[in-house]
Amino acid sequence: MSIATERTWSITELAREHAVTLRTIRFYEDRGLLSPERRGIQRVYRNRDQVRLALVLRGRRLGFSLDEIARIIDMYDSEPGEAGQLRYLLSQIAARRSELEQRRRDIADTLTELAEVERRCLEDLARLG
Repeated sequence: MSIATERTWSITELAREHAVTLRTIRFYEDRGLLSPERRGIQRVYRNRDQVRLALVLRGRRLGFSLDEIARIIDMYDSEPGEAGQLRYLLSQIAARRSELEQRRRDIADTLTELAEVERRCLEDLARLG
């Protein structure tokens, strides 16, 4: 598909397609994550912006910071290229997984403590009642 026939999106269409606000898209633009073409005051988003927005949103859902997301996305277009991008992403996934597993252990410990406190409270109430 040539650039002349390439699909484009307005900011409203892009926001609707990804279920985000116009403000969110403008924020990502300000952060340099999206680079729409300008036609007067109108923003024209191309496939590259649409893909980058999808990647940003996925990264956010996975708990990555915008700086981490920007680094991962930008690596695709520069050295060390796609292989370096994938290696970096794998290291970030491992770190994120480790953080989440620690949180899971912390939650399990907290639930155990709550159950113990609850058990003691019920025993004390039974004794008092």
